Amino acid sequence: MMPTTESGRNKILKWLDENDTSVATLAAMYGLNVQDARDYLSGRKDAPAGARFILKVMRDLKIK
Repeated sequence: MMPTTESGRNKILKWLDENDTSVATLAAMYGLNVQDARDYLSGRKDAPAGARFILKVMRDLKIK
């Protein structure tokens, strides 16, 4: 069983809010479709690609 991405998703959403950055900007930065990024960050799309996206964003933005 894969661990949940909820904690990471919440931290990224908080970072986006605090830094006045949109999900669309984040999606563009990572070459993702905006809807896919929204689905990954909301937890609607639970896929390995979403977990990789969450981990990469956290690592790249140094979100702990």
